[in-house]
Amino acid sequence: MKMTKTVRKILANYESDNPGTKANIARMLMAGRLGGTGKMVILPVDQGFEHGPARSFAPNPAGYDPHYHFQLAIDAGLNAFAAPLGMLEAGADTFAGQIPTILKANSSNSWADAKDQAVTASVDDALRLGCSAIGFTIYPGSEYFFELLEEIRELSAEAKSVGIATVIWSYPRGGALSKEGELALDVGAYAAHMAALAGAHIIKVKLPSDHIEQKDAKKAYEGGDWSTQAKRVAHVVQSCFNGRRLVVFSGGATKGADAVYEDARAIRDGGGNGSIIGRNSFQRPREEALALLDRIVRIYLNKE
Repeated sequence: MKMTKTVRKILANYESDNPGTKANIARMLMAGRLGGTGKMVILPVDQGFEHGPARSFAPNPAGYDPHYHFQLAIDAGLNAFAAPLGMLEAGADTFAGQIPTILKANSSNSWADAKDQAVTASVDDALRLGCSAIGFTIYPGSEYFFELLEEIRELSAEAKSVGIATVIWSYPRGGALSKEGELALDVGAYAAHMAALAGAHIIKVKLPSDHIEQKDAKKAYEGGDWSTQAKRVAHVVQSCFNGRRLVVFSGGATKGADAVYEDARAIRDGGGNGSIIGRNSFQRPREEALALLDRIVRIYLNKE
């Protein structure tokens, strides 16, 4: 694996990390068709915990098999595959070394009222399975946010000590936030910044709207042009240590292919590092999913 100047420049931003952690970040950045570009497309399949099996996989029943998702990520030439413990265990041997993996280490479920997540996997599990990173969700705004922050502090410190990277899903919800506010520009930038402050190597957030939620933040955003998604992406990236941390944006609920491509162009043009796209890929038939992922990769390669 010959390291590119782009990836070396990104790794230089992680000044406190040991060679093992940097090697695992590099492993993800150098994998797949986007390898070496500094851009990433990751397949996350943690929706079984969050939404249940039928809501996740009935649209494309092949997805009930964990091997399907490993193979989809590999055949699409993606940078990494992220999933909870059981799903990674189900394909760990068959697909060992074929694609970097991210162990999603906490999860919720659709029956819970509390905006909280349970820790469902350990750093030892990540080591045993050969994962490049652990993934963890925090809910800024939730009454359980402080506990989630303390949990990822401990898990991330342990992961870094053994050379494993940390990916933080930062999803604002709860507390004084309105439903519209969960996707507000100021709230999304704040949530991304908190993930960076918590020590994330890679930050996963949702694409923000142009709504400004916080009364105390409105003055700071006055006069800014937030009319395009690309400009809003650029602000989120700026909020992650002025681009010194990798930022990827989630695909969200299933939508039309044109909307998915429009999102990818906005992420690219705004300086984001890529997409982490689950339901919009694996809920489509395999050939359709591969075509969609191919075009997303081409967008990040500036070929679309």
